[in-house]
Amino acid sequence: MTTIEDFTSQYGLVQKIDAFGYMKYLAENPDAPRKHGKVILVTADTPLKASRGEGKTTTTIALIDALNKRGIDAAAVLRQPSMGITAAGSKGGASGGGKASLTHPELIDWGLCGEMGAIEAAQNLLVSFAEKAVDEGKLDTILVPRVSEVPSRSLRSIAVDYGKGNVAEKTVLTPTSELMQIVVLSRSMDEIAERVSKMIAGTKDGQAVTFGEFVDLWRITGILADAVKPAKTETVNGSPVYVHGGPFANVSIGIPTLVSVEMACALHDVVVVEAGYGTDAGAQKWLDIACREFGAQWPSAAIVVTRASTWRDDPELAWRYPFHVQRLENLDIPTFPFINLWEGEDDQVPSLKATADELGFRTPIIGNLFRDGGEALVPQLDGFVDALENGSMPAEPHSHKGMALTENAKWVAENAYGVPADRVIYKPGFTESAAEAMELCQSAGISLYDLAFVAVKSPATMTDNDRAPEAERTVTLKKVEVHAGAGLVHVNLTTSLTTPMPKIV
Repeated sequence: MTTIEDFTSQYGLVQKIDAFGYMKYLAENPDAPRKHGKVILVTADTPLKASRGEGKTTTTIALIDALNKRGIDAAAVLRQPSMGITAAGSKGGASGGGKASLTHPELIDWGLCGEMGAIEAAQNLLVSFAEKAVDEGKLDTILVPRVSEVPSRSLRSIAVDYGKGNVAEKTVLTPTSELMQIVVLSRSMDEIAERVSKMIAGTKDGQAVTFGEFVDLWRITGILADAVKPAKTETVNGSPVYVHGGPFANVSIGIPTLVSVEMACALHDVVVVEAGYGTDAGAQKWLDIACREFGAQWPSAAIVVTRASTWRDDPELAWRYPFHVQRLENLDIPTFPFINLWEGEDDQVPSLKATADELGFRTPIIGNLFRDGGEALVPQLDGFVDALENGSMPAEPHSHKGMALTENAKWVAENAYGVPADRVIYKPGFTESAAEAMELCQSAGISLYDLAFVAVKSPATMTDNDRAPEAERTVTLKKVEVHAGAGLVHVNLTTSLTTPMPKIV
């Protein structure tokens, strides 16, 4: 009998899984054994500092350990972090910590199985083809940036063909690249090839030119052969974890690959998906991009992670956490507050529970996960497990395709950030940027309104000024960028953090 083992191979200290091949096998063999796992979304409060998370990965790892301890077959799907951010010391290593951590965390920090490097090489090869196309008169401009795993301010604005035409280019981090998005959103190598062919390389006489018009795509898909296979590292307690993809949540789509989640749902009863940064970032994108536009499963439950200090110690920002919890509850997602304690905060548990009760929350789940791991959660999950097991599989949400760009932006501002449409502001130049994007799409034979909306923003703020009174909060739309191959349109808003720099460690 064919099993997942037939699609699994050893790759150094971890295993790689041909998820595309396995899901194709299941599609062609509807009677083959499989599970229909429910998705749990782990998200968080908006962090007080952009460079610091609230403990989502630690929570995710402890949660699946606790669920497995209770006899529930649970796994997690995580994104691979960017080496330029985690290994260089700007953030944690995205592998948990203490008793809630993954095996081989050094692999997570230092490139895992080469996925980031392969995606980086493939997109840079595309840009090299675009540069050659400039020499051959096929392009006047290049619209796809080079990528790097090591951020450098000096590469944000560069010129190539010095002495020939000084064609403007830029370099961005690999997790923000369009090719990363394509890998995350695709369900087969054929789909990756089709999407790469639709990437707009640049323009000639003001008209869009796609890579499919002048590049042999096998050169790109060949580089990605191993990068499209999720890696399977475990928790220190033996729970299965799949690591794949790695787009940033603030300036990209902030979710693991769709195929890795769907594969995990076919193998396990419960699949915990961690979305990057806060509920206004990765969770918004899982719901409004992955689920609404790309057919991902709507969550059967959600956990919103915070810390005691983030939740209660800054009165001007205290509105954000209740807003996040209530937003998800209003979407009929059973949502549980989760408070990740630091050492010395155990005495705050009674007051934290009282505050949660005053806010009308479900009973909060609280623990020092670094110190105690999943053991701290096992006795606290009765209500969570009840909501998960007794709730029905969620319905498919409606798409926003066809919605005008500005209307979509206003919808996100109101629903994800709590800012009504009449307080969405257009920065000078935004209207012109949107018109240019519209014209570019039309020349490529696509509709701007059929592209999924991606908010490019700071991870540390939901509005232009989260400390302003509610009636004065605004969201400013700044510029538009088309990622036609990925099927996305990026809109910069509020304070956009696009190239974070590493710390000196």
